[in-house]
Amino acid sequence: MTATVLVVGASGVVGTAAVEKFLRESWRVIAVSRRPPDLGSGAKQRIDVDSLRHLSVDLTDRGACDAAFSALDSVTHVVYAAVSEQPGLVAGWRDPAQMALNLELLRNVLDPLCAAANLEHLSLLQGTKAYGAHLHPIAVPARERSPRDPHPNFYWLQEDLIRERAAEGGWNFTILRPQLIVGPNHAVVMNLPPIIGAYAALRRAEGKPFSFPGGVPYVWEAADTRLVASVLHWAATTPLAAGETYNVTNGDVFDWRNLWPAMATVLGVETGPDEPTELATYLPAQAENWDRLVRRHGLRPIGMVDLVGESHHYADRCFAHGATTARPPTFVSTVKLRQAGFSEVYDTEESFCYWLNELIERRILPRG
Repeated sequence: MTATVLVVGASGVVGTAAVEKFLRESWRVIAVSRRPPDLGSGAKQRIDVDSLRHLSVDLTDRGACDAAFSALDSVTHVVYAAVSEQPGLVAGWRDPAQMALNLELLRNVLDPLCAAANLEHLSLLQGTKAYGAHLHPIAVPARERSPRDPHPNFYWLQEDLIRERAAEGGWNFTILRPQLIVGPNHAVVMNLPPIIGAYAALRRAEGKPFSFPGGVPYVWEAADTRLVASVLHWAATTPLAAGETYNVTNGDVFDWRNLWPAMATVLGVETGPDEPTELATYLPAQAENWDRLVRRHGLRPIGMVDLVGESHHYADRCFAHGATTARPPTFVSTVKLRQAGFSEVYDTEESFCYWLNELIERRILPRG
């Protein structure tokens, strides 16, 4: 019998990639999100879209969730990639109300689903906030075997609920902690290629160079969304992954200024000296100019608000905007994942360039 995976948060940067990956692997997929996932044109040619069903469900509405998920008795696997973030993004990471809401969203899915379906496996997304990276310096590298960092976090609330329900229901789970996920999605809370591409196009329209807008140099790791989706599929089909937590990165490290020239080539712009710019302020102020670019280049009619989501705030944090002293590194070890048998890697420079090209092909960003 063909397995059926429920992808919750299917329009997000991880959820969309998971939908595409599981469809390519001949699974039946039920995608849950407010709007249908925006599958790439290439993906549509390679996958059986007849195996995809979309459900638009408000996860804050318990009645709607009960009605929707209690009817899904064919579901065997779950990818839970939904998240609620506050406007401005970063301040909400310490907010008890936001933590409680994210727990409620997960419970609203699990309660009716566990009562209806014979689950086998669930994958949950976390991140480096699990190590307290948003609060204090962390161990280098951060490892999954470390004790829980003692700070309030909805990750812990969700993880405790999953462990409890898995024990009661006799199903397995895997927790993934990817670092700086890179994909094509717009109108999401944390994805940089649309932000970088819009900034480049607007600077070019102003006759200005594609200058790096951030602060002090900062070395990062990233995870291509295709890689995360591959790990999700691997975890769903690998008994060794049951009950485990894995860090996920492309396998290399990078500095933004070293990525800038390659991205400039893709976007058809010229680089220039650093010019510190708060993108959370700059991009909304350029909304009318962006609309003119959309009309001039025949782009999809996506306004600035719908393009950036909350990702312009995320960009300022990732680029260390306003920082004048070096930040402590947030490197994570992926040795555990490699030792478990998953060996796929990505070149981060190629990853950013790939998704910028994809956004151009989808007519979300203008061609240089």
